[in-house]
Amino acid sequence: MSVDAFLALLVYAFVTSITPGPNNLMLLASGVNFGIVRTVPHMLGISIGFLILLLAVGFGLGAALTAFPALHTALKVAGAAYLLYLAWKIAMSRSVSDKSGAEVQPMRFIDAAAFQWVNPKAWVMAITAMAVYTNPNHPFVSVALISIAFTIVNLPSVSVWAGFGTALRGLLSDPVRLKWFNIAMGLLLAATLWPMLR
Repeated sequence: MSVDAFLALLVYAFVTSITPGPNNLMLLASGVNFGIVRTVPHMLGISIGFLILLLAVGFGLGAALTAFPALHTALKVAGAAYLLYLAWKIAMSRSVSDKSGAEVQPMRFIDAAAFQWVNPKAWVMAITAMAVYTNPNHPFVSVALISIAFTIVNLPSVSVWAGFGTALRGLLSDPVRLKWFNIAMGLLLAATLWPMLR
């Protein structure tokens, strides 16, 4: 891969990682509700989970989904259902502690990593990166370089969203404002399905 192609790949990785999507909206909400420190496992789960997904697509999983459309459809349906469940949980969240006394928890590392497998935006990012930037003459090197590019860019990009959410904590310390923020985040998260499922 030429230096120019790698720089173009870095730009693609940055733009797709920093723009709104399910992961970033959940990190924004987590930053508001839990702060940056408690959101770190969520951020790491996204980055590691996406890296594993990217490698899987690069080494053949994307071709398997193309060969078996029913598997692709099942993945989309499962992803949509889980995304709507997460949107509902965010929308109904009112504070760090539930009124019943049960502590509300941020998304765990393993949950965030597993979510990448049903996240429509993550699949689009991975398949597009592998389709556009791989070199058929050097497939392993290409997949490695694409993975390196996303590793360099992804964690800092998702951290921005969690940091922005943390910066909003003071403004949203009022329970009414927090309620409406969480409802808005839940609705926006659900809305991210529209372009993916058309």
